[in-house]
Amino acid sequence: MTQTAKIPSSGGYSSQVSTSSKPPVAEMKGVSKAYGEIEAVKKINLQIAAGEFLTFLGPSGCGKTTALRMLAGFETPTMGTVFIDGEDMSDKAAHHRPVNMVFQSYALFPHLTVGQNIAYGLKQQRPKLARSLINEKVGRALETVRLADFKNRRIWEMSGGQQQRVALARAIVNEPKLLLLDEPLAALDRKLRKEMQIELQDLQRQLGITFVLVTHDQEEALSLSDRVCVMRAGEIVQIGTPRDLYDNPQSRYVADFVGTSNFFEGDITAIHDVKVQINLQDGQAYEATLGDDLAVGTRACLSIRPEQIRLSKLEIPGALEVTVQNQIFLGEHTEYLVRHDKLGNIAVLSPRQADADADTLNKGDAAWVQWATEAALVLSNI
Repeated sequence: MTQTAKIPSSGGYSSQVSTSSKPPVAEMKGVSKAYGEIEAVKKINLQIAAGEFLTFLGPSGCGKTTALRMLAGFETPTMGTVFIDGEDMSDKAAHHRPVNMVFQSYALFPHLTVGQNIAYGLKQQRPKLARSLINEKVGRALETVRLADFKNRRIWEMSGGQQQRVALARAIVNEPKLLLLDEPLAALDRKLRKEMQIELQDLQRQLGITFVLVTHDQEEALSLSDRVCVMRAGEIVQIGTPRDLYDNPQSRYVADFVGTSNFFEGDITAIHDVKVQINLQDGQAYEATLGDDLAVGTRACLSIRPEQIRLSKLEIPGALEVTVQNQIFLGEHTEYLVRHDKLGNIAVLSPRQADADADTLNKGDAAWVQWATEAALVLSNI
């Protein structure tokens, strides 16, 4: 399968890249957090642009929530400094920072009405705000989250999605510089979560407030964010736009966490600019695009997204012969698991419109798979 490789649209990244020419609304400089001998966050350098939607993405224990809590002021860095609007936050308690946080549990007061929950933070401000101003701000917040008629409802009378909106209204009513979201959609069912993702994105664009989200859900991160910070073991391993991370991952870890991919281990035998030749377990040489800074002789992996693979029941010259292991029909597309004698299992995602050529394939049938060289990336095998 030797074809012309495609030069990646971006090479490398900086954890301090901002999406705006304006000064960052928040910045973490060399920020680390240790709990005894356990280093939860390791020397994060990050600028957050005014008005952007930034997401910390990673598995449990990667440090993403700790990073968020240091922005909020609930945790103090062991090393480094957090700045908000250019001001050092080292001596600023959480309630003195221009930030608000929406928790996974929402943390609403069940004995208060919707309006009283939203007004709670306003009533804590000093000097005290006039009651008329509080009512005005609460009314605007309710209209923003489309709950204008629910001011006097009790929290326990609200659905999960409505409670989520109340939590958001309570967070935005103080007009924070940063709105921090700690997996706020995790408790919702799949359909409602998708609806709330759209609402969150619309709300952020409407208000222009900088949103910082923590999630382990890669679909949520890709659909909501301007930029995503992929974290592992307390470090940001790659940061970029959702499209950059999906199309140009710089390691097997990122390719595996941001989306789904097939991985085939092999040895790099030649490199010409960004084109690379890699020998896989079947003894064949494959040409692909170099997705990381690797050298000839390096053990690496070939990464191919399932939707980039063509599956056919008809033999294709130069394609790999495989055996169908499983087929799952999911409406708009079909997921296939096929197996090659030497490369092992291969996942294929076939859109319904393109599935006519493969729709009669059943378990045990012979088939052929192929992919374009530009769809294959050679990545670090870590």
